[in-house]
Amino acid sequence: MALKEMKPLNLKRNERIDVDYIKGILQPTPTCATWDDIWNFQAKPDDLLISTYPKAGTTWTQEIVDMIQNDGNIEKSKRAPTHLRFPFIEWVFPPIGSGLNQANAMPSPRMLKTHLPIQLLPPSFLEKGCKIIYMARNAKDNLVSYYHFHKMNAGLPDPGTWEEYFEDFLEGRVCWGSWHDHVKGWWDAKDKYPILYLFYENMKKDPRSEIRKIMEFMGKSLDEDTLDKIIYHTSFDIMKKNPMANYTSVPGEIMDHSVSPFMRKGAVGDWKSYFTVAQNERFDEDYKRKMMGTTLTFCSHL
Repeated sequence: MALKEMKPLNLKRNERIDVDYIKGILQPTPTCATWDDIWNFQAKPDDLLISTYPKAGTTWTQEIVDMIQNDGNIEKSKRAPTHLRFPFIEWVFPPIGSGLNQANAMPSPRMLKTHLPIQLLPPSFLEKGCKIIYMARNAKDNLVSYYHFHKMNAGLPDPGTWEEYFEDFLEGRVCWGSWHDHVKGWWDAKDKYPILYLFYENMKKDPRSEIRKIMEFMGKSLDEDTLDKIIYHTSFDIMKKNPMANYTSVPGEIMDHSVSPFMRKGAVGDWKSYFTVAQNERFDEDYKRKMMGTTLTFCSHL
């Protein structure tokens, strides 16, 4: 991102968290203030990291991984809310705490989470050969979901109007940066490191096949009955009712589910309810330019 583009966002509510740049990528200021500690985080070889662009199926992937790790034991996966089971390594939010501190206090094997683009990932993850699962979601649905998440989450800046946020997303002026650069960066890294690259849309279409991929990647072998149980308990409707997965355990002043539930729709193609014809044309033109030259392809409807 060019320096001239590095303008602060217009934060409209005093209670919202402020943001700044780390190497051209917008981040909440508490993350910026502790960046050296985050960058120098020491991964362990048996760490399993889940990486996504925000609102690309992160919690879904975490729940699947947790159930596989616990051999389909539902009660074990309800031992604590998602954000406590999977420390969010770059997240620092005083009412909730520091993901870094959580991770450092957690016994091995650790299951961790990040939204960082590949260039900001603490180097120790790649140096130690940690297994990483990356989940990618088509840009249009990702944009819509992230917009609604901003509206309900005081840990992020106010998104402004839909029209304003649409432009900010296209320009990468959102926390964790450009969607296009994020998905491409991790795609390019997948052949050099132990990274399992998955697609949200494939998981919706054929969860059995995709969950098997995760199982094999994790070195687990579970029977069909256990797989059926995992598919059922990680379905959107069941997770939406699960207080250990739906973020209702987070205080309302941080995540206001009356504005928008954390688990809103989980659908493929919901963008059609929000994009105008002109926005869709603009998005497609911009997308074609930014994704030129990559072998990475997405579907935006099922």
